[in-house]
Amino acid sequence: MATFSRIITTMAAIMLLLGLLMANLDISGAQSIGVCYGMLGNNLPSASEVVALYRSNNIKLMRIYDPNQAALQALRGSNIGLMLGVPNSDLQSLASNPSNANSWVQRNVKNYWPSVQFKHIAVGNEVSPINGGTAHFAQFVLPAMTNIRNALASAGLNQIKVSTAIDMTLIGNSYPPSQGAFRGDIRSYLDPIIRFLVNNKAPLLANVYPYFSYAGNPRDISLPYALFTAPSVVGVGRSEWVSKPFRCHAGCIVLRA
Repeated sequence: MATFSRIITTMAAIMLLLGLLMANLDISGAQSIGVCYGMLGNNLPSASEVVALYRSNNIKLMRIYDPNQAALQALRGSNIGLMLGVPNSDLQSLASNPSNANSWVQRNVKNYWPSVQFKHIAVGNEVSPINGGTAHFAQFVLPAMTNIRNALASAGLNQIKVSTAIDMTLIGNSYPPSQGAFRGDIRSYLDPIIRFLVNNKAPLLANVYPYFSYAGNPRDISLPYALFTAPSVVGVGRSEWVSKPFRCHAGCIVLRA
């Protein structure tokens, strides 16, 4: 009983801290909701326990930030759709040599396919050419995406979409979504990535943090709105009405990408 309680408590904390991952997002809303599976911490449940918890709560989508072999093994036969991350530290290697990308796909994707249902490969996480902590990775993102995409195609896995995850600091203005725009000083980085995504019919992934919208603009954004508890839709300009800041941010990205 103590072990089960520990699992529930730990996973609840993970879900609250890391938030919800919305996949298959369209203008009308999310068709499926998943949970990011973070692994930074101590006293965490095993990967098999985590997968069992997902299944018992009918959570059908998962995101992991690197190809953790225990997690991939636990996902076999689970019918959980997976977004698999490529760590920023791997970008240069994957960008510089297509054979490295082929090996990465063989080791972390093909070896588990089809018993693991890979949906997306997120190549890099929150890389920004204007962020000193990640700027040196920016030159490698698109070449790494290209090499991973080609490696998947060579392995006969064209159905797995390749993208990258951006953060909202690349947005110059996000509120209201009708006036949303990417920052001008990152367009030379982002525009070629967007062209790649369009050509390959893949989505642009975004890490959205609704609370920070409220914290940065509490005059115009209410706390219930940021906490997904607004009782009704909220007008945000030019006949746009959205009930949650997640949709507002997503709408901004969809409109401007």
